Amino acid sequence: MLDLRIQQHFIDSADLHYQVAEALAKPVDAAVQAVLASVTGGGKVLVAGLGASAALAQYLAHLLVGGFERERPGLAALALSADALTATAWPDDQTLARQVRALGQTGDVLVLISLDGQEPALLQAVQAAHEREMTVLALTGGHGGAVGKQLRETDVHVGVPHERGARIREVQHLVLHCLCDGIDTQLLGEQEPLE
Repeated sequence: MLDLRIQQHFIDSADLHYQVAEALAKPVDAAVQAVLASVTGGGKVLVAGLGASAALAQYLAHLLVGGFERERPGLAALALSADALTATAWPDDQTLARQVRALGQTGDVLVLISLDGQEPALLQAVQAAHEREMTVLALTGGHGGAVGKQLRETDVHVGVPHERGARIREVQHLVLHCLCDGIDTQLLGEQEPLE
C-alpha cells in the first residue's frame, strides 16, 4: 500500500546525495584538514548538537575515538552534553558554551550539527569557541542560519541545501562518514573500498 511512497523516499534521498556531491566535496575536505590539524597537533574535537543532532554528535565522537572502517589509534574527541542535569544547571543557551569554555583550548575544533543553525545554545557555543581560538566546523542545512553568519574565515561550513529535515540528516550522516574516511585516508593511506 505504501510501496510507491517508500520508493519515493529512496529516490529523493539518492537524488539529493547526487546533487550535492560536488558542492560539498570542498567544504568536507576543508573539514578533514581542520580536524587533522587539530588532532595531529595535540588538540581535540568537541562535538555538539541539540535534539536529534545530539545523536549525530555522539556518533561522530564515537567514530573518531573508536575508528571508522579500519583499526587506528583513537583520536581525542568528546560529545558535549545537553542532558537534563547540565541543561538545568544553567540557562539553556549557556549549557554548551560553558562546556566549550571549560574543555576547549586553542587549536581544538568545535563541530556543531544542526538542521538550520538557529539554536541560541549553538550561537553561544560558537562565541565560546572563538574566545578560545578554536576552529568551528558547522554542519547545517542551507546557509547555516545565525550560526553560519558567525563563522570566521578560518572556520568551515558544510551546508546541505535542502528544506526537509529528513533529507538534511541523511546527507549529514554521509558527511560524517566522508569526514572519518578522509581522516583515516590521510593518517593511514589509501585502502581498497570495502564491499
